[in-house]
Amino acid sequence: MTEPTTGRRERKKAATRKAISDAATRLFFERGFDAVTIREIADEADVSPTTVLAHFPQKEALVFDEDDQQRAELVAVVTDRPAGVSLTQAFHDHLRDDLVANLVGHAEFDRRVRQFWTLIESTPALAEYGQRMWLRHEDAIAAAIAQQLGQEEPADQVRVFARFVLQLATLAGTSSDRLRMLDAGFELLEHGWSGYEAEHPRVAD
Repeated sequence: MTEPTTGRRERKKAATRKAISDAATRLFFERGFDAVTIREIADEADVSPTTVLAHFPQKEALVFDEDDQQRAELVAVVTDRPAGVSLTQAFHDHLRDDLVANLVGHAEFDRRVRQFWTLIESTPALAEYGQRMWLRHEDAIAAAIAQQLGQEEPADQVRVFARFVLQLATLAGTSSDRLRMLDAGFELLEHGWSGYEAEHPRVAD
């Protein structure tokens, strides 16, 4: 059977979007975010500047091109988790599985992750945009949790939990040992600081 026209169109659109994002990433890593123009990205991807802006209305969005997909996956952790699995465990498993899938045998991926975070941390516009994107995820996660708990609006505790989960992901992403940092963060989130402090009593002065 011939693939429907809409299917071909969506695949072509996705391929163009990926080509633009890949081209932008290469240029940003080589020269820095602020030094690269939309026209240069268009030339690198062999498209017009108008096409770039049609897919990415803001230059910063080129760096966070998987934002919508990530938000959908995070919400699905809440809505699709198996019965009997806590939210803390569900998010821990999701983020850990994602790290393991990308890290095992992929030294090049590890290098690019470090480049990605260096680019963001060294570019104020990207750091600010990235924070706004995380806050959108926070709202989506909190809303999904609130719905499951029968709350009209997310309680303060729900919003704090959503923020903690996202900050743990960020902290792990910038750590030299991402899996260890992620595990440590979720252990603390699951059991609280008081439990950790009880296991590590203060050394007498």
